[in-house]
Amino acid sequence: MASASVDTVQTPGTTQLRLSSGNGPISRTILKTPLRDAHPSEIPIIDISGAFSDSSDARVDVARQIRDAATNNGFFYIKNHGIPPEIPESACEELLGFFRQPREVKDRAHVSQSKYFNGYKPPRSQRINPFESVDVRETFSWTYDPRYDPSVPDPDAVPLHIAQYLRCESFHWDATANLPHFKEAIVRYWRSCLAVARALVRCFALSLDLPEDFFADKFTHPDAALGLNYYPPLPGVPQKAPAEQGETEVSIGSHTDFQLFTILWQDNNGGLQVLNRQGQWINAKPIPGTFVVNIADYMQRITNDRYVSTVHRAQNYSGHERISMPFFFGFNLNESCGVLDSCVAEGEEKKYGEISCEEWVQRRVRAMHRQGESSGK
Repeated sequence: MASASVDTVQTPGTTQLRLSSGNGPISRTILKTPLRDAHPSEIPIIDISGAFSDSSDARVDVARQIRDAATNNGFFYIKNHGIPPEIPESACEELLGFFRQPREVKDRAHVSQSKYFNGYKPPRSQRINPFESVDVRETFSWTYDPRYDPSVPDPDAVPLHIAQYLRCESFHWDATANLPHFKEAIVRYWRSCLAVARALVRCFALSLDLPEDFFADKFTHPDAALGLNYYPPLPGVPQKAPAEQGETEVSIGSHTDFQLFTILWQDNNGGLQVLNRQGQWINAKPIPGTFVVNIADYMQRITNDRYVSTVHRAQNYSGHERISMPFFFGFNLNESCGVLDSCVAEGEEKKYGEISCEEWVQRRVRAMHRQGESSGK
């Protein structure tokens, strides 16, 4: 008599991922499952044309979709955002021209000349996660400057209580003057993202059952910065399943972003990975015509953990150089915000106290530096 066969389902193994946070080091359990592409239910595509509509119903519909994504994995794509494709493509082309220059030319814009991390950061000079490899990337960074903000009529008349937190510098533009179209392309890209970000803030307010202009006074001179990344290809091929932390190279290490949200343009080479709610690494593949938006820590904090600031990283195994252009958006650094009453249900408590944006950002920076020192890396 033949014995009956029994199908068994193997439970995937796990490993631990450590990373920095504003509340100290944290860890996440990672499933040792093969890296796969994200499902539409995990990172949806949201048509945000309604955000610019005169119809309140259209704006509310966009807000509803944002709320669904923000409470799920905290990542979504946006399309019909109003940014012509030639704007990011031109910025990408100029960045490739900059990064392909000899090191001594790029060093004219070296970050060591900055008080605020503006300028050029060379290879192997960054480790965003102190528990992983050094980041295999170069970066050109730029912080908010009201001289380039179309909504500021007179940059010299910015109120002192706001101006004292601005981080304006010009040396990095002077150092890239050998590329005649570089500044123009980067500023035009920044302005385009800024316009979309200001529309999204209104949608986020609606998504939290708040008046559309609830946050208006908090982002008159926002913490709106670019971190323009150049990723050379990593050697070898990606592993089929996550290894123990520290065993593989990363283009940029596992992290969450600091302020409200990030708007990211990425080229077609891919490499962005998102940690979903089940602890799986999933690919946020490039989708033509879209930007990726992700929730950041301050947004998670003021929503009492309703909205999710999700861990992500990049590994460029495409065999080609890769450009990504994240635009980081937050309230004015002089502003502060506590947990929103609309995010606290009856019987719940507010998990966090009020903290200024400047203090929060500095706390995140200090936490990464402390952990980097203590890790011995």
